[in-house]
Amino acid sequence: MTLLLLAGACLLAVTLGYVSLCRASPYGDCRKCRGFGFAMKTDRKGRIKRGKDCRRCKGLGKRIRVGRHLYNLWLHVYRDGSDTPAKTPASKG
Repeated sequence: MTLLLLAGACLLAVTLGYVSLCRASPYGDCRKCRGFGFAMKTDRKGRIKRGKDCRRCKGLGKRIRVGRHLYNLWLHVYRDGSDTPAKTPASKG
């Protein structure tokens, strides 16, 4: 029982840590270009040169985190589902 409780506490700590990371910093470095925004190339002499813009992050070097993307999707669904139209007042006759 204590091993199960310990595993649950570790899972809770990791989840809360990731949630706080997504809240504090919703954008992380692009994994393909490592946050540079472009690919690194070497010329024939071996010197490093700037390559093409990264297609994954469109040259920005930042991408939205998976957790923040899921939160944004949930938020849009919640707002669209709870939007009630304004009722017009009944005319007195």
